[in-house]
Amino acid sequence: MIKIFSMDLETPYYLIDESRLLKNLKIIKQIRDCSGAKSLLALKCFSTWSVFNLMKKYMDGITSSSPYEARLGFEKFGKEVHAYSVAYSREDIKEVSKFADKIIFNSISQLERFSSYVKNRKIGLRINPQVSYSQFDLADPARKFSRLGVINRKTLLKVINRISGVMFHFNCENADFKNFSSNLDYISRTFGDLLKRLEWVSLGGGIYFTKEGYPLEKFCKKIKDFAQRFNVQIYLEPGESTITESGELVTKVLDIVHNQIDIAIVDASIEAHMLDLLIYRTNAKIKTNGRYQYMITGRSCLAGDVFGTYNFKSRLKIGQLIRLTDACGYSMVKKNWFNGLRMPSIAVKRLDGSIDLVRRFNYRDYVGSLS
Repeated sequence: MIKIFSMDLETPYYLIDESRLLKNLKIIKQIRDCSGAKSLLALKCFSTWSVFNLMKKYMDGITSSSPYEARLGFEKFGKEVHAYSVAYSREDIKEVSKFADKIIFNSISQLERFSSYVKNRKIGLRINPQVSYSQFDLADPARKFSRLGVINRKTLLKVINRISGVMFHFNCENADFKNFSSNLDYISRTFGDLLKRLEWVSLGGGIYFTKEGYPLEKFCKKIKDFAQRFNVQIYLEPGESTITESGELVTKVLDIVHNQIDIAIVDASIEAHMLDLLIYRTNAKIKTNGRYQYMITGRSCLAGDVFGTYNFKSRLKIGQLIRLTDACGYSMVKKNWFNGLRMPSIAVKRLDGSIDLVRRFNYRDYVGSLS
C-alpha cells in the first residue's frame, strides 16, 4: 500500500472515496437502528476488501455466491457470512461450510443432496415469489423460465422443518418504494404460514434505498412490521446501495478523431473495465454539461467500445482527465484482460483525505491469468 497524491496516479484507475462511502453506510446503520434489519454486503457487486475495515463498522457481514467469496468475506470482513449458490458441487459445499454461518440452497434437490454436509450450519432455501422488479429482463429474478429459487408451495411445506430461513431476492435497482411494499405484501399473503415457522428471512439485494429522496422512514416501518408479524430476523443484502456514488473510473484522453461527431478515445475500455454497462447497454455517468459534444470511447478493438456521448463546457484536449462516476458496483468485479489492456489501478481516498494506492496491475498479473 502506497500513500500518494491523486495527481501522481497513472491512469486509468478506480478511485474509491471513503467519505462518500460513509454516507451510504450511515443510511444502512439508520435502517438497522429503526427497523432491526441486518445488512450484509453483497460481494458479487463489490468486493474491494481494502475498505472493509470501514464497512464492517456499519454492516453485519457479507453474502457470497461462491466458495471464493465466502472465504474472502470470512477472512477480510470477519462477521456473519451467508452463502448462496445457484448450484453447488460436492467440493463447493465442503469448502463453503468452512466459512459460512448460513447456507442457502437454490432448490430442494440441492437441499436433499447436500444438507448432510452442513448439519452444523443454519440452512435456508431461496424462494421465487414470482413477483419482482427489474428494468432488465436479463436481471429479473422472476423472469419466465427462471431457475432462481423454489416455486412449488407443497414441496416447500414438506421440507420446512429442515430449514431455519428463506431468501426472497426479487429486486434489481428498485427505487420504487410502492412497488417494493406491494410485492412484500404479496409475499406476506402467499407465504405467511411458512414464514411463521422460520427464524430469519433475507429480502435480498437490489433495493435502492440510498437513492436521494427514498422514503427511509416508510421503508423501515414496512420491514419492521414484517419482522414483527412473523417473528423473524430480517436480512438485507445491499450491493449497489452500499457503494452508490462512492467511486469513479479516472481515465485520460489519448486521441481525438472525427466521424460526423467528435470522438475522444480514452485509456480505458467499457468492454474490459465497465463490462456491466456494456451488458445492459447503458451509458457511463459523467458529471458535465456544456455546448461541446463528444463521444467518449475506449481503446479496445471492439467497434462498440463506447462509454456514451456527452456535452462538455470546453473542447477536450489530449491528456485531459475524464472521470466516469458511480463506477464501483459490478464494474470492478467484472474487469478483465480483453485485448491485454492493463487493468486500472485501485486507489482509496481515506476519510482523512490521504490517498492509498492499494493495487497496481502489471504484465505478471496478465500472464498469471492465462496458461
